[in-house]
Amino acid sequence: MRGKKPIVLDAGGRQYRLMLVVLLVILLCSVMASLTVGRYGMSVGEALKILLSKVVPIEHTWDNTQESVVMRLRLPRTLAAALIGAALALSGASYQSMFKNPMVSPDLLGVSSGACIGASLAITLSLSSVTIQVWAFLGGIAAVTLTTAIPKLLGSQSTVMLVLSGVIVGGLMSSIMGIIRYFADPDTALAQMTYWAMGSLADVQMVDLAAIGPFILAAGILLLLMRFRLNVLSLGEQEAKTLGVDIKKSRAVVIVCATILTASSVCIAGTIGWIGLVVPHLGRMMAGPDNRKMLPLAVLLGASFMIWIDLVARTITSAELPISIITGIIGAPFYFYLLFRQRNTLR
Repeated sequence: MRGKKPIVLDAGGRQYRLMLVVLLVILLCSVMASLTVGRYGMSVGEALKILLSKVVPIEHTWDNTQESVVMRLRLPRTLAAALIGAALALSGASYQSMFKNPMVSPDLLGVSSGACIGASLAITLSLSSVTIQVWAFLGGIAAVTLTTAIPKLLGSQSTVMLVLSGVIVGGLMSSIMGIIRYFADPDTALAQMTYWAMGSLADVQMVDLAAIGPFILAAGILLLLMRFRLNVLSLGEQEAKTLGVDIKKSRAVVIVCATILTASSVCIAGTIGWIGLVVPHLGRMMAGPDNRKMLPLAVLLGASFMIWIDLVARTITSAELPISIITGIIGAPFYFYLLFRQRNTLR
């Protein structure tokens, strides 16, 4: 737990606005790199012309292969990477503020475990890819619903009880997942489950973004609008009550929005670890603990970070690597660094 309470700072300021502009430029550069770098390389100018040709009439100076690579392969996964990175970073940052613990992640309440079970059941039944995504989303929602129901059943609404309930549900989901894998066909379903659980954007299409994107945008905007309330919640229950904030309702809205963000991300790309833990800390290092400043930075950082992770995953070797392998290589040392910095408070 953090030893100091967050200080509510002015969300304006020239330096902060400059930081936002720099991160926006980095995000745009990341998008262009993702569209142009790969086994079929092309210039930034060619990629821009192909994109602009869908909006304004431009002389056709590129071939059909280039257009197909940009519009059907790279653009969908680039947009998906940006959405998922932003969603996981925002979800993780919100949880860390609400639970006053910088070590929590978006899967704190079991949403990723539940989504894995839903997707694995759909894979076992040989259902379509769209149905797999739907079952993954419903599985994540069901897991968090069960987690939040346990404190109500025990007559306690404390954050500690909610976290412990998440541990219980996470353990239960892991056991169920083990049973599903034990009985799955090792030649077909098991391999697909394993690859899906490690995260990938290889099969993302525009139709997936059209179906899931609105949920991510709606939940993300609502959390960004609640930045000040997250500041108040992070002060503690007594301080929040003194300032007139309805703790129960505010906490419920944060949990619902964070769950939608994480479940939507998982159903598009599978399980992706570390993003929701690492990126909020980067935002906090840059802007401090004030959520009015930190959350927008976390969104931009998460989007850019995820785009580069996906770019590395599909270009570093001849065969595309699962995303969680790359995020784990980066996230684990960073997590060790966090533990090292807080070694005195953890004793």
